[in-house]
Amino acid sequence: MLCIVDKGTDPYWNLAAEEWLLCKHNEPIFRIWRNDNAVIVGLNQNARAEIDSDYVREHNIAVVRRLTGGGAVFHDLGNVNYTFIDEKIPGEDSHDMFRRFTAPIIEALGQLGVEARLEGRNDLLIGDCKFSGNAMCIKGNRVLQHGTLLFSSSVADISGALIPRVEKYSGRAVKSVRSRVTNISEHLPQQMSVTGFMDFLAETVGKSCTPYEYSAEDIAGINALADEKYRTAKWNFGTSPDCSYSRVIKFPAGLIELYMNIRDGRIADLDIRGDYFFKAPTEEFCAALNGTEYSEKKIAGRLNELATGEYFCGISIGELMQLFF
Repeated sequence: MLCIVDKGTDPYWNLAAEEWLLCKHNEPIFRIWRNDNAVIVGLNQNARAEIDSDYVREHNIAVVRRLTGGGAVFHDLGNVNYTFIDEKIPGEDSHDMFRRFTAPIIEALGQLGVEARLEGRNDLLIGDCKFSGNAMCIKGNRVLQHGTLLFSSSVADISGALIPRVEKYSGRAVKSVRSRVTNISEHLPQQMSVTGFMDFLAETVGKSCTPYEYSAEDIAGINALADEKYRTAKWNFGTSPDCSYSRVIKFPAGLIELYMNIRDGRIADLDIRGDYFFKAPTEEFCAALNGTEYSEKKIAGRLNELATGEYFCGISIGELMQLFF
């Protein structure tokens, strides 16, 4: 088994590396890595419905979609991620896989004096509090399982970034389930830094592994995959399942109600109502926005092309943007 301890904290690159290692390598792999502030959403989730858009924007938090299922999680430099990539054992179901790959982590924590356990299918708990969520995907005969290990994460940022505005979105996408969380560092008999914890995992879980450094081919391939897929709004937001969206805001110049569907990552069936004043028909504005990619950049660009003051007197483009997210 190869052991990779990543030093880079770019969430787009790190998620691209997961796909590259799964698809381009044949050896079993154990990987330890961290991300700078990011919300990592599951493959089948509506990314917009999982985050507080205002909080994420104000705090410069990346939103990245991963290959695996499950719910959205918050990553920061106080969270350590681990990944196992190995062959699927014939007859092994998902419960067996989660037990197989979480067992070394539980054993390592036990060596630090922390009693942890697997709860349900894919969560690791200390006492009644969750510190690790795990998810997996299978490609051919290869299985990838990765998990979070909250070591010294900011609970405030977790709560702020992952509070979804449930009244805005409705659909059939997978919803995240929130749990009480704890940090591993709070349960250690002796203090340890997060980098010291990473080194400890490499020395214990990865003790029989062969250290591996990315080749030039690896780096070039991961860079390309990150740029062409993981940094794009199409992957992170456009692949969200179709959903309905609504929002109502009372601006100084009037109240606006916005209703629309999001299909294939684009605005559809836009309908706006309210007590605002106008010089041009709202239907004309809605027709101009239908079909626009549902991303802040594209919608802002479209609004700047339109004489929005004619459709909504006294309401700025910035205020209109608030309605869409």
